Amino acid sequence: MGQPRGHAHRDRRVSDAFAALQRLLPQHGLSRLAGKLAQSQTHWVRRALIRSFAHAYSVDLSEAASPRPDDYASFNDFFTRALAEGARPIASDPNAIVCPTDGTVSQAGIIKAGNLLQAKGRTYTLASLLGDAHPRFHDGAFVTIYLAPRDYHRVHLPVSGKLVGATAIPGELFSVNARTEASVQSLFARNERLVCQFETAHGTVLVVLVGALIVASIETVWDGPASPYQRRVHTPYSADYQRGEEIGRFLLGSTVIVCFEPGRATLDEALRSGTAVRMGQALGTLI
Repeated sequence: MGQPRGHAHRDRRVSDAFAALQRLLPQHGLSRLAGKLAQSQTHWVRRALIRSFAHAYSVDLSEAASPRPDDYASFNDFFTRALAEGARPIASDPNAIVCPTDGTVSQAGIIKAGNLLQAKGRTYTLASLLGDAHPRFHDGAFVTIYLAPRDYHRVHLPVSGKLVGATAIPGELFSVNARTEASVQSLFARNERLVCQFETAHGTVLVVLVGALIVASIETVWDGPASPYQRRVHTPYSADYQRGEEIGRFLLGSTVIVCFEPGRATLDEALRSGTAVRMGQALGTLI
């Protein structure tokens, strides 16, 4: 049963007001301040941050390689915690698309005529997300996964391949959640992001890491901390990575978008907006 029309209208007004407030905030300044606090190794600071955060978001440390809060040197160390061996088994089917991270499916489907679904009634163009036209991805599959604060925040490769380039794109830092997805047009194409291109046996695969408010940094295994971005920069690479291998992490979280060329991937029909997923599970099948 749907929401009463009055409630839906009220929720939309709240979402619009929340987005308007964020436009007034010094987004990058707040994120830099959060980053400094998160890096602090002062005992009382890190202890207070970690314990209050773990309690507020019901963080499950039983799966972490270090399950004791006091084992972490800083809040960032805690937030990007490694998992215990075997906590996230990789799908056994060699043709499975491996889920790149823990989180919740925001949207999954087909890039129709160069457009991706952001939220009900809202789309954005692939060209705006990538900062350039990539027509070969039109009608290909895509999946968008949102990382909540309590989630595991390392990002892994969904299919084995060679990293051939990464494009850092500066932008705004709106928070990413259901409210902003519903009210901020082209949210993912407006926020700061890193577009990673991999050449695979199943065509070109794009993995896009999207920043958000309070995301202090997007970090990759090949470059370390790589944001905030001051200008658009494309960097060529040539490095092989296996599916399930870590490729990056969020120092405070956000969103991962994976795009495939048409005819190269079929997503699981059970993937729906709101579906909880875990790194390593199969999201679909490579063709």
